[in-house]
Amino acid sequence: MADDRTTVRALLHRQGRTYADEAGIRLADRPGPLYQLLVLTTLLSTRIRAGVALAAARELFAAGYRTPAAMAAASWQDRVDALGRGHYRRYDERTATMLGTGAQLCRDRWRGDLRRLHHDADGDPGTLRRLLTAFPGIGPTGADIFLREAQAVWPDVRPYADRRALAGARRLGLPTSTARLADLVGGADFGRFASALVRVALDGDSAREVVAAAR
Repeated sequence: MADDRTTVRALLHRQGRTYADEAGIRLADRPGPLYQLLVLTTLLSTRIRAGVALAAARELFAAGYRTPAAMAAASWQDRVDALGRGHYRRYDERTATMLGTGAQLCRDRWRGDLRRLHHDADGDPGTLRRLLTAFPGIGPTGADIFLREAQAVWPDVRPYADRRALAGARRLGLPTSTARLADLVGGADFGRFASALVRVALDGDSAREVVAAAR
């Protein structure tokens, strides 16, 4: 049987990209990347495959909608078209509306800078979750997605492992408490670790491959 650290090394080697990385977001504690993470979170929060949400995010960013100002200035049809190019078709019209409304909320309440949201919450995860759910289309699960990724650039949020990440840990036979998981990786890597755990929670084949590689 592999020990926990061996399993973690195998997991990070195979599944160590965050969803932000895969969407082409160079995540940093700056207004643009944080807003792009909010857009990705909105897309991932619907009942649609993660791969489709990622493709749609890349299309939106390629179209230039990387800031709340650009997203708000785009027409509803332009947003629908970009989502369609990413094959995000089932929820495209509703999501196009939510993205426009969310962009305007970001501008009006946070002056286009989600660092202000972070500051107002004083780094408290519960307060951050509540503030994030004010954005259309983002519920508790979406807030978890955002914080799971944002912990890479908001160290005061770390370690953050949501219900789905803990389910992935359980599937791999790893500890199922956030504190014990944090003992297995360096702090800066915990965001990658949490995202990798989510991937194996969603894909039994990935979990089996990681377990086999760790033996």
